[in-house]
Amino acid sequence: MLVTESQYPDLYEAMLEKNLLRQYDLLTNFIEIGIQQGPQAIDKYMLWALNHTAVAAISQFGGRFRQEPIYVGSHKPPPFGDVPDLMDRFISFIHENWDNLTPTQLAGYGLWRLNWIHPFVEGNGRTARAVCYYLLCVRIGSLLPGRKIVPERIRENRGPYYEALRECDRQWHIGHLDLAPIEAYLAPLLQAQLEDAD
Repeated sequence: MLVTESQYPDLYEAMLEKNLLRQYDLLTNFIEIGIQQGPQAIDKYMLWALNHTAVAAISQFGGRFRQEPIYVGSHKPPPFGDVPDLMDRFISFIHENWDNLTPTQLAGYGLWRLNWIHPFVEGNGRTARAVCYYLLCVRIGSLLPGRKIVPERIRENRGPYYEALRECDRQWHIGHLDLAPIEAYLAPLLQAQLEDAD
């Protein structure tokens, strides 16, 4: 079963929105588990599930790492053969740096690095935003209050988001891991969410 944007634009948009709601329900379950289990709770199976839910009925390859080249604007993600190792390293970095990074640094790393690797055929941004929020909540230790959560705030204003990702990319390409641009982008979004709590 597959709904394409070109053939069924209204149905496609409706599926996107319903998938986001389903993904958020799953994400809150994962956050509850992560708060209990700590950093080891994040693994590739969790990432696969979040991606599969995000692209259900709009991509036939949801929930598994891509096995083909992919292009994203001016960004050329790594070859698909490198994806499994890069994802193992991604998860290992989170486990090893859980206590060394602030919540916004850790969440920023998840947001940037998943977008950089682009491990899935479809739904990479949606999965990266979900992982970002997971890391914020679990690292802080609670499902965060606020009527509009950080992933929604990212979706509403993508220009600064893309620029922060590009700056992290530029630093990475010259041999530096610099999370300052993405952390500086996320911190006010998190603050705005917390201030918007009932």
